[in-house]
Amino acid sequence: MHAIVIDSPGDPDVLHWREVADPQPGPGEVLVEVAASAVNRADILQRRGFYPPPPGASDILGLECSGRIIALGSGVESLAIGDEVCCLLAGGGYATKVAVPAAQCMPIPSGVDLVTAAGLPEVACTVWSNLAMVAGLTRGDWLLVHGGAGGIGTMAIQVARLLGAQVAVTAGSQAKLDTCAELGAQICINYRDQDFVEVVRAETGGRGVDVVLDNMGAAYLQRNVDVLARGGRVVIIGLQGGVKGEVDLGVLLRKSATVRATTLRSRPIDDKAQICTAVERHVWPWIAAGLLRPVVDRVLPMSDAAAAHRALEAGEVTGKILLVP
Repeated sequence: MHAIVIDSPGDPDVLHWREVADPQPGPGEVLVEVAASAVNRADILQRRGFYPPPPGASDILGLECSGRIIALGSGVESLAIGDEVCCLLAGGGYATKVAVPAAQCMPIPSGVDLVTAAGLPEVACTVWSNLAMVAGLTRGDWLLVHGGAGGIGTMAIQVARLLGAQVAVTAGSQAKLDTCAELGAQICINYRDQDFVEVVRAETGGRGVDVVLDNMGAAYLQRNVDVLARGGRVVIIGLQGGVKGEVDLGVLLRKSATVRATTLRSRPIDDKAQICTAVERHVWPWIAAGLLRPVVDRVLPMSDAAAAHRALEAGEVTGKILLVP
């Protein structure tokens, strides 16, 4: 098969499309012929040498894909050869074939084509697990999403609105804020020239938000706590702004607030299986009904993964970039 190979960590030029050995499905796994994969910021971190795959996972980039099952490992009874699926991966998506635990394969949602479905598993599982299962976002809550125009952000806005929550977002351009507003965000903040704490307080009558979905980490830690309402929850899912920060514990105490940090990639297979099942049960029907849509910025050849990484790093992307072999 062919896959994107990294000779050594570095800039996007270290990504090369080469022939490599085919993966073999182990017990409980299936082999998927990849129709498309998608680019995530975790891929950039791995390319730079900062985010190695968990033990036993493929060292090929790619945390999600779509495709057709072409072989079954022992013990797999829930799927069949020829099934079209989209998959949550710990690695291996930037390739023409990938071995995947059967429990991390989901059917293609009704109304979504096979290529577009590649951009759903990572964002849908990340958003649902963090907003619904960790933060307990519910009707009437206010949610603040940092990076509202990204793959996670565009999914989070739509899921939150369908849960009955109200949404504030940050983004870096008016075009991106316009996209967020079209998806249902009510407060749209340009982080380049506005202070999100001040804007949110003003727009919510001083109340603040119940949940912050944060991709920045250290750089926003204290301000995320400052913007919370009483009983609020910060959920950190990314570290674009650094890994070490300080927080005023007195503010946390006074607000009875919580700071949580989660990752999806290194969770046990059983945990991922539960999340996939929940996404299929709760999110897929919204997509089938036309209430939620994947946002795709562009589709590129997988051999041109370097261009995709450059675009994402330059902040030129709204939604997801998909890669097709």
